[in-house]
Amino acid sequence: MTSQLPLADIEPTIENQPFWDALRDNRIDLPYCQRCRSFVWYPRAICPLCHQGGLTWRTLPGTGHVYSQTVVTKGTGRWKDAGPYVVAYVQLDSGIDSVDGPRILTNIVGDNALNVSIGSFVCSVVDRSDDANRFILRFALA
Repeated sequence: MTSQLPLADIEPTIENQPFWDALRDNRIDLPYCQRCRSFVWYPRAICPLCHQGGLTWRTLPGTGHVYSQTVVTKGTGRWKDAGPYVVAYVQLDSGIDSVDGPRILTNIVGDNALNVSIGSFVCSVVDRSDDANRFILRFALA
């Protein structure tokens, strides 16, 4: 999928490289802390809750619901001519009983993106540049 929204250059680090590798393959892989039973967003090597290392990587289902959202009609910088567009917090499904996925800041894309509301069910999409060298995780209404 390609939206009209700008894409940043990817600058992976040793800590988040598995996330970018999975996203390139249309998966959401995130570090998981066994001790806290929680996913770590933004990917890093140490759990921000208990400060444990040794996190394991798990694949999430790629679905979730809109926790909060707003429509931006006039952006700035590279986003100046992109409006209107949707900025949202999406609560990801974890795929693990009684464990919440992380809540991430993202965009809702697609033809019906402006129809989004709090609680809307969404599915992940990897928004790619025309040459596929740049990509980012975004969501579309299911």
